Amino acid sequence: MIKIMKYGEVPNTEIFARVEPRVDVTEIVRDIIHSVQKGGDAALLQYTERFDGAVLSSLQVTAEEMEEACALVEERFFEVLKRAAGNIRHFHEQQKRTSFILNDIPGVVMGQKVIPLDRVGLYVPGGTAAYPSTVLMDAIPAKIAGCREVVMVTPPGKDGKVNPAILAAARVAGVDRIFKVGGAQAVAALAYGTESIPRVDKIVGPGNAFVAEAKRQVFGQVAIDMIAGPSEILIVSDGKSDPAVVAADLLSQAEHDKLASAVLVTDSPELAEAVSAQLEIQIPKLDRAEIARSSIDNNGKIIVAEDLSAAIDIANEIAPEHLELCVDAPFDMLDKIRHAGSIFMGRNCPEALGDYMAGPNHTLPTSGTARFSSPLSVDDFVKKTQYTYFTRDALADLAGDVAFFARKEGLTGHARSAIIRTEGLS
Repeated sequence: MIKIMKYGEVPNTEIFARVEPRVDVTEIVRDIIHSVQKGGDAALLQYTERFDGAVLSSLQVTAEEMEEACALVEERFFEVLKRAAGNIRHFHEQQKRTSFILNDIPGVVMGQKVIPLDRVGLYVPGGTAAYPSTVLMDAIPAKIAGCREVVMVTPPGKDGKVNPAILAAARVAGVDRIFKVGGAQAVAALAYGTESIPRVDKIVGPGNAFVAEAKRQVFGQVAIDMIAGPSEILIVSDGKSDPAVVAADLLSQAEHDKLASAVLVTDSPELAEAVSAQLEIQIPKLDRAEIARSSIDNNGKIIVAEDLSAAIDIANEIAPEHLELCVDAPFDMLDKIRHAGSIFMGRNCPEALGDYMAGPNHTLPTSGTARFSSPLSVDDFVKKTQYTYFTRDALADLAGDVAFFARKEGLTGHARSAIIRTEGLS
């Protein structure tokens, strides 16, 4: 049963159960990465047989396999995928940045170019944790950014095939190439390249502890989006909310992972008790009841506060992945929230809406990293470079100051470089 506590009984920083992985997989992952660097495709095929039970002759999903998979997907699901993709595309189109140029000083031209990454890799979990929504959320911003190639890796089933729903989402999102490989070995392949899988510039997408550790280890060789932790939701509600609705929203995250954290903060003791009772009614009805039960019993909390200003303090201190504001006037609270991955406003905006259909991205910072990082966006798939042009006269206007500054730092070579063009040094 979920714990009901008074505000202040537990420090805000301990309200979410943010724990380190129980098993250290560092050395295992290091060995896998080294094997893939050395063995290429052969190592990937061996690991796929060992970990996924699939014996493959080739890694890339063929056009025939794509057609076969898509034929297995019901038409309604295709229509839902297309509608979701349209919403995601509409939202992320607004994030596109433009280059700029400054030429307001005589003889000086400066600017910034926004350049798409050449090739990006998407890691998509498979098997029982197959999330076609992740394909849409990760691939569509990359395509909007203008990346030349979007490559996807995902583990196959024991039959050597990829989940049809994953392939259907990849088709809708416009993924360019798909490879049947998962785990740390897939991350290594994207980072270093093999005979079949091209090296990418950035790897995005969630995964298990092995995938997360592999992303950590290859960072620097490639860019990564983030190291994702267990799911989190903080719900802020007054006493007017339907307790069944609030309980359902808590469970929408609790069913993800036994380590997930689902927390309600309310100013209503009556709502707290009613939500607790509703959780006991609803948990047995879930397909993933065992996972949800463990999450709620071990990590779930209901905090009863004198007023909801305490909830804002909690949100700003723990920076939740998902924040629901189940109140009459959520926009009155919005400007006070400084740290949250994604905010869901009002009583008719469940977090699940954001997972699938609304449009904003569902790849969000966890484990408190919303204090300094952001949801996945078009910005994750571009880089910026600067350029500068000065005429001789424009340089002469600044060269003396540049040289003076350089000498203050003891860099006489810098100073000479600045003034040699205008003072005729030899």
